[in-house]
Amino acid sequence: MIYIALGANIGERAAQLSAAIDEMERASLKVTKQSSVYETAPVGYTEQPSFYNMVVEVESSQSAAGLLETLQQIERELGRKRLFKNGPRTIDLDILFYNGEDIQSEHLTVPHPRMHERAFVLAPLTEIAPELVVKGRTVTSWLDALPEVDRQDVVRLQLLMNLVK
Repeated sequence: MIYIALGANIGERAAQLSAAIDEMERASLKVTKQSSVYETAPVGYTEQPSFYNMVVEVESSQSAAGLLETLQQIERELGRKRLFKNGPRTIDLDILFYNGEDIQSEHLTVPHPRMHERAFVLAPLTEIAPELVVKGRTVTSWLDALPEVDRQDVVRLQLLMNLVK
């Protein structure tokens, strides 16, 4: 199982998420599950618009490094500019989990090192993989353990469900 987090806060956020999923499919990543879309407050640099976030499960024969290259190419094609850490972005694609592997390299750490601290990742991930174990606990238990203040700005948007065709 491979899980990828998607986020966007520049332009037509829902359209950016949909375009990213389309590009993943074109790149031979088979999207097998998707979460709802959540509107979330920015984390880190807060002087920016709110995000739309979601998580997808994909199947791929690519290595984790190859998948990272593919996702970064999709980000570039969709106009992503890396101006500063945690800044606004047209699209952000992060590998959260890659077939249960622990990967530590210069460019990639999997499982994602901060996913268990982020409600904007855990809420959509819990929706599609509630029993997934990360760092010895299910993602559901990680989400439940977050302070309410961290979870209150993560709002599920009914109208944007089922972007995957």
